[in-house]
Amino acid sequence: MTVSTSASGGRDRGAQEDGYEPDPNRWRALWVTLVAGFMSLLDVTIVAVALPTIQRDLHASPAQVQWVVSGYALAFALALVTAGRLGDALDRRRIFLLALSGFVMFSAACGAAPDITLLVVARLAQGLAAGFMAPQNSALIQQMFRGAERGRAFGFFGATVGISSATGPITGGVILALASGAQGWRWIFYVNVPIGILAVLLGRRLLPRTERSGRGGHVDVPGVLLLGLGVLALMYPLVLADSGGIGRVWWLFLVGAVVLTVFTRWQRRLVARGGQPLLDPRLFTTVRGYAIGAGIGTLYFVGFSGVWLVFALFYQRGLDFSPLRSGLAVTPFALGSASAAVVAGRLVDRYGRVLTVCGLTGVIVGLGGAALLLRFAPLHTAPWVAAPVLFLGGVGSGFVVSPNITMTLRDVPVRMAGAAGGALQTGQRLGAALGTAALPGLFYLVLDRSHDFRGALVTALCAALVGMATSLALAIFDWRRDRRSSRPHRKCPEEVANDPVHARQT
Repeated sequence: MTVSTSASGGRDRGAQEDGYEPDPNRWRALWVTLVAGFMSLLDVTIVAVALPTIQRDLHASPAQVQWVVSGYALAFALALVTAGRLGDALDRRRIFLLALSGFVMFSAACGAAPDITLLVVARLAQGLAAGFMAPQNSALIQQMFRGAERGRAFGFFGATVGISSATGPITGGVILALASGAQGWRWIFYVNVPIGILAVLLGRRLLPRTERSGRGGHVDVPGVLLLGLGVLALMYPLVLADSGGIGRVWWLFLVGAVVLTVFTRWQRRLVARGGQPLLDPRLFTTVRGYAIGAGIGTLYFVGFSGVWLVFALFYQRGLDFSPLRSGLAVTPFALGSASAAVVAGRLVDRYGRVLTVCGLTGVIVGLGGAALLLRFAPLHTAPWVAAPVLFLGGVGSGFVVSPNITMTLRDVPVRMAGAAGGALQTGQRLGAALGTAALPGLFYLVLDRSHDFRGALVTALCAALVGMATSLALAIFDWRRDRRSSRPHRKCPEEVANDPVHARQT
């Protein structure tokens, strides 16, 4: 398998050489996976606006109700890489449909939960199902599309990621406004049921099966356990951040680092022995752009995910907005992100990493401008004044998420697509967890000391911009390396495995 670093020609030739036959249902199948992916990512943030109502109706403590959000995110992140490997080894279609069915069932259980304990248990199960479903989305795109079509498909996928992350609070506010009564929050979960059932029925008809090789059914159980423990150790303090968890169990970060180091050594040992690792280390060392793209995505999501909670706190607590009005105030960003992501998907095959550089620059300018305007503009005009620069930031975001996913996964062999997509999304989930813990914490810290909502907002947004600026530095480095490179291609894992020099070394 030859992977070209040129924009399109080499990849199209590789598509012809590997016997790729376009699936006539591929575009309809894509929309099935995007709808399911939208629901799973939306549920990360949609519940946040309903937490006060849930706490009151179920007589829950603040720590208990926080697990309704944090437990979902934790279970989601824990499942991603293992689920991606299972999809590669078994059948992505089967894993996707089983996970989607479980997501629908547990969504109904969340809506019907009579107390906070059962709601948290159902949310953990729902997050686990979402984590098994998510890596199949990107893997199915790898499987069904090649060349410029893959860029377009990832453009729609990137738009889905951006819109679902940005519109969660808006959607939750709309549902609460429409579902009157004390139990209206239950419809936040019930809305998934009819949409999910329709997606399952269409998926059974349209989604392609995964072609398995003779060795494809093996799963690295020690790797699953090590990676799960490592991710759990890193995530657990973050999901407890609102109740002081970082201060109490900060040592788990060290444990997580040690366990993940052991995991990495185990994966390398399996490769040296000719085994099948859970996450092939050669993805990061031989697949063009994968390591740097994963780093860009992780750093970007630190700021991208945290700013929505900061804006919600500023508008709802500082300006006394309702949840719906607070969500509408950041709608320009969501609109800009959605429109730009689709366009970026069509352009990434031609322009490559430069789109990410331009996009990150637009996000930094947009959010930085919003911070300045919200700091100094009259409060009664603040949302209107900030809308244009938020739209600019959204357009920039659309040129970050979609192209980065495409650039990161474009040269990944199809047989490893699930594990690669799972690892990419695990990094994004870890970044999102860090951002949603750190940025609101910084907001509250400044607010408690100064009682200045504007100052707290600006401080938190500036912290988010630091992460985005680091991501921009990585993108510029990768772009400049692309321009300097004179090699026709780099070897992907299949080539390395078949290289007699490599075989002698291992």
